[in-house]
Amino acid sequence: MMLDQVALSVRALVEYVFRSGSLDSGFRTMSTLTEGTKAHQKIQKQYEDQDQKEVYVSAEIPYEDLLFVVDGRCDGLLFAEDGSVTVDEIKSTSRDIGTMTEADSSPVHWAQAKFYAYMYALDHGVERIRVRLTYVQVETEEQKRFDQELTFEELLLYVTDIVERYAPYARLLEWNKRIRDASIADLVFPFPGYREGQKKLVGAVYKSIEEGRKLFAKAPTGIGKTMSTLYPTIKAIGLGKVQHLFYLTARTITRTAAEDALALMRAQGLNLRSVTVTAKDKICFQEEVDCRKEKCPYADGYYDRINGAILDLLGNETLMNRDTIETYARKHTVCPFEMSLDVAYGADAVICDYNYMFDPRVALKRLSAEYKHQTTLLIDEAHNLIDRAREMYSAVLEKKDFLGLEREFKGARPNIHAAAKAINKWFIALKKQSAEQVTVSKERPDELLELVEAFVAEAERELAGSHSGVVSGMLLEIYFAALSFLRIGKLYDESYVTYTEVVRNDVRLKMFCMNPSSLLRQMGKGFRSHVFFSATLSPLNYFMDMLGSEEEDYSLTLGSPFAKEQWDVSVVPLSTRYVDRERTKAALVSLLQKRVNEQPGNYLFFFPSYEYMNGVYESFMECNEKVSTLLQTSEMVEEARESFLAAFAADNEQTLIGFAVMGGIFSEGIDLVGDRLRGVVVVGVGMPQLGLERNLIKGYFDEEGRNGFNYAYVYPGMNKVLQAGGRLIRSEQDRGVLMLIDDRYLQPQYSRLLPEEWRR
Repeated sequence: MMLDQVALSVRALVEYVFRSGSLDSGFRTMSTLTEGTKAHQKIQKQYEDQDQKEVYVSAEIPYEDLLFVVDGRCDGLLFAEDGSVTVDEIKSTSRDIGTMTEADSSPVHWAQAKFYAYMYALDHGVERIRVRLTYVQVETEEQKRFDQELTFEELLLYVTDIVERYAPYARLLEWNKRIRDASIADLVFPFPGYREGQKKLVGAVYKSIEEGRKLFAKAPTGIGKTMSTLYPTIKAIGLGKVQHLFYLTARTITRTAAEDALALMRAQGLNLRSVTVTAKDKICFQEEVDCRKEKCPYADGYYDRINGAILDLLGNETLMNRDTIETYARKHTVCPFEMSLDVAYGADAVICDYNYMFDPRVALKRLSAEYKHQTTLLIDEAHNLIDRAREMYSAVLEKKDFLGLEREFKGARPNIHAAAKAINKWFIALKKQSAEQVTVSKERPDELLELVEAFVAEAERELAGSHSGVVSGMLLEIYFAALSFLRIGKLYDESYVTYTEVVRNDVRLKMFCMNPSSLLRQMGKGFRSHVFFSATLSPLNYFMDMLGSEEEDYSLTLGSPFAKEQWDVSVVPLSTRYVDRERTKAALVSLLQKRVNEQPGNYLFFFPSYEYMNGVYESFMECNEKVSTLLQTSEMVEEARESFLAAFAADNEQTLIGFAVMGGIFSEGIDLVGDRLRGVVVVGVGMPQLGLERNLIKGYFDEEGRNGFNYAYVYPGMNKVLQAGGRLIRSEQDRGVLMLIDDRYLQPQYSRLLPEEWRR
């Protein structure tokens, strides 16, 4: 009988079987990866000449209808003179291990060590072997060892018990894969025919997956990008080219589009499991996000229930959107956010934010090299990723936070007080040295990073020791900021600057990433293929450069499927530059008023900033009180956004004008088809506001021999213009008026960036 193969690492296997307790059972330190590596190396240097370190071990373990192919790397093999062998598993910790006993050691750690011992004994015919856990305290380097001696038969029983407990999950995944592949074989493109350009995009996506390349696709509105990327990727899964896909987005509305596309294919017989990851603050069941077990019943005992919850969910559902996740999370009393992350590892498709793949602070941590190699990343609205990546790879600290901690812990926790005081003192000295309000340096702030590292170590000791569950909210918040600062410090290279701002009594220091391309390339390394796609990757070479393309990668530019005649485009050469706005405001209001009077209907007016929009809105309303208007605000909740869009009804009797900002929630990813939108007016060229960071980006690319002004201002601004104007024509039946107000649209530097169908 042919056995179903289950390939996984020892660590993944034992963590699934032995995880237990609550989400916050013990404070889990996050800064000790580097320190842990140092601790491992220090222990391994103490080995004798005949001993071995970092030894690769593997085994095939048949169990009923399954064949487990398990591998891993054990920290050490120690060989004694009497011929006995010890498997050494080293674990670093920031906890106090002085009073630690064997009963305090983790079952997961023992399972990992015993599994390695079994594999070595099996491979070398050893009848008896010693298993050792070596704990190292990362700050003091104190060591604690626990030894067990086991026979091969005992290890065999132990390992068999582990695979038996994992087997239901393995069988479920194998069954799901089998019915998935069968359903994909019968899956046809879910529309009667391909739109213009759509078949070309489908073919390019499949080819990039087949050849393991990146694809950068500029695919205009109307082609059907979501289906054109999902369908060929799913067909590639069915043919064994890949096993998983991640659909990465920046906005909720594009996540919904991916869910809708999968639902459409499901209606045609596709049986593929997808999960949507919703941000913790949105999906949390509690009024306030607090993951301590004392405060949240869904966190308390989470790991005791999650395996059963995942089996239930993966065994009964295919499209696991927010509502589905919430239903099963309530049924099993588990945290819905953590559940969505845990179930992602067993799903075929994951729909989530860019962060979970590219941000070193929140990325999914348990993706093995083999998993990545079998995964395709589909990056929707990829133009958004550049500035998002700059945020991900930058970090900031402020003096006032450490002054606050210094005061809070004075006389209570001397170590925390001293660590926070040292950083506050460093900022005071920096302020005294700074003659200017803003100073910029290309050097990494190494002295500050050393102080922050010492603070993080003290904070971890304090947080780990808070057994009562009473944790300082300020300490926890600043700990995570400091941890992020350390992480970014390790990434610091020639694409960074450090700048300091002095604002009254406070000092703010930021490590700012000006060019995220190499870090995006690094974070995406190992995946089978990447597909970056958007309607507005213009100019394409700029986006390829900034998103980390390599020489062998593919690019594709498709024309619009819509006819030029669907657009009525006009350019009004009125200056909207910042210095001219007050002078030209009256003329602008008159233009807008004339526009809606001549052709009544539903309009969207887009502006480059809230300040400019609000000023024009006030003047407009003074002479247009009877016109129905809506105004975007900077903090609109989801219900308000939905209400804003719902007001654009096709049968409105009165003219409706929505005032909105370019680059905002209403300028991307929304579809107001037919008479729901009569016209769009774009005021200005979308230029980001002149400022320190944009000027730093400009200077960086000027030094690199590229046009810094274009990279920092023109290209990002015009991208917002293209997105805003792209709201107008969404189907073959749409007709509409597009007005571009700014004299710069007549300059070649700007006009050449406009789509062909907008040019006259």
